[in-house]
Amino acid sequence: MTRDQRGSATPFAIACLGLLVLLAAALGVVTAMVHAQRRAQSAADLAALAAAQALARGQQGCVAGARIADANGAAVISCAMSGREVRLRVEVSGPRWLGQTGDLAAEARAGPVRGAPPGQ
Repeated sequence: MTRDQRGSATPFAIACLGLLVLLAAALGVVTAMVHAQRRAQSAADLAALAAAQALARGQQGCVAGARIADANGAAVISCAMSGREVRLRVEVSGPRWLGQTGDLAAEARAGPVRGAPPGQ
């Protein structure tokens, strides 16, 4: 090996390491966003079920749904009741890594099976 080639692999190794760090950070953001979306959907599902159950008992459905959403770290964006059906939309804060600032929303519906006769 000649003297002028010593250390020539160092810049290549540093570039590869930098690329791996960037890839790991990007995967971390994607993983955090998927986790936040699933958390939002879980909160929406639970809140819609609580709202429909409260509505079936003659109580205020949206209030019960908002309470459950809040307990799951979500905020209710909209709540609509139609007969015995409840449609709820919630939002959770997304990850704040690498400039990501968006919040994630999810929607859920709860109520009786469509087309089922009342009381079933």
